[in-house]
Amino acid sequence: MTMFSVFFIALALAADAFAVSVANGIAMKEYKIKYSLIFGFYFGFFQFFMPVIGYYIGQTFTMLIQQWSPWLAFVLLSLIGVKMIMESLREEDQASNDTVDGIFSVKNMSALAAATSIDALAAGVNFALMRTPLLSAAAMIGVVTFILSALGVLIGKKAGGFFQKGAERIGGVILIIIGLRILIESLLA
Repeated sequence: MTMFSVFFIALALAADAFAVSVANGIAMKEYKIKYSLIFGFYFGFFQFFMPVIGYYIGQTFTMLIQQWSPWLAFVLLSLIGVKMIMESLREEDQASNDTVDGIFSVKNMSALAAATSIDALAAGVNFALMRTPLLSAAAMIGVVTFILSALGVLIGKKAGGFFQKGAERIGGVILIIIGLRILIESLLA
């Protein structure tokens, strides 16, 4: 597989991470560049690491991964989306940092990154079968995801300014829709 092909795979794999980053950017009360860097790091790292794991798992577990990954992504994204909606309904007098701290908790960021990178695990299995150079392919996927995720937070924050009060609810609904889309596409395939 050529690196040109890997680049387009990286764009496709990064699409969900970008959408989740936008949704979280919408929910943020304030923006700092470190927020983009945190999202970029988590999502880029997971998108780099999952193909490496997939590469070494090999073809033996491919069917199991493909069978359950849409359900896992749907459940994780839906739970986080519902949590965001519930937090948006809390009293307004709570500090806005509560929401920021919740978004950037290791647990939340790891769950988001894992949910959006499960398909990268299967890509890693494919890389093994096609004898694609693993480290260069995984690095490209990680870098592309880092850039798109970091930009997604900024874009989401800019868009969130238009929605003001309901921004966090909108972000939560978007996460649920992304999870549902992953599940439906899998069931229809």
